[in-house]
Amino acid sequence: MKIALLGYGKMGKEIEQIALQRGHEIVLKINDTNLEELTVNNLKQADVAIEFSTPSTVIGNIDLCFQAGTPIVVGTTGWYDELDEIASRCISEEKSLFYATNYSIGVNITFHINKVLAKVMNGFTDYDVQMEEIHHTQKLDHPSGTAITLAEGIIGNLDRKTKFEGWLNNGIEQKPNVSTDTLLIEALREDAVPGTHTVTYISEIDRIDLRHEAFNRKGFALGAVVAAEWLKERKGVFTMKDLLSF
Repeated sequence: MKIALLGYGKMGKEIEQIALQRGHEIVLKINDTNLEELTVNNLKQADVAIEFSTPSTVIGNIDLCFQAGTPIVVGTTGWYDELDEIASRCISEEKSLFYATNYSIGVNITFHINKVLAKVMNGFTDYDVQMEEIHHTQKLDHPSGTAITLAEGIIGNLDRKTKFEGWLNNGIEQKPNVSTDTLLIEALREDAVPGTHTVTYISEIDRIDLRHEAFNRKGFALGAVVAAEWLKERKGVFTMKDLLSF
């Protein structure tokens, strides 16, 4: 399979290693030093594109892939306010889009357990729930896309929470005041942290933690390559739920 990498930072390099190990070929590698090579004609040389760039460039990259007819796997987060429009276009134009807030198999298992736990805790109103996410200092968006997906899983299954609010804790000890129906997501940025997410249910007598900690980026990279392999012959809009059949 011929792959275009749109975004050739740390994640792009991890994806390249995994893809080569699985027998694929990298035909295009784009970063901020060679943007002139990101053209429709160049994208047509690829069987699939894997996109890990920035929230400010992802929409343009999706558009170019649609123009080229190249299936695209998107790992960038922070653009979901435009998802409905992009998805509608993808379906109407018979293109191929795979998106996920996190490509790790372990994280997606955590997403599933998170929903089950929220359903159980719906009957135990003495417990409040909160969330913490920790990432490397280069991560631009907050809360992380993974944290947002966890929050949506809680809100969809826990009646006492109807919305979420994120806050970036840059050494701030005092948490913001929010209404009781708001799920608070604390974002921390620390050096060399691939990603840690913790959902905490706490009462006056105890606490329950659901935690996923990534040790490196290999799990994310492998999931993205597997998604690209899966998407190659499909048309439509897909997520990890489709790939893993949860």
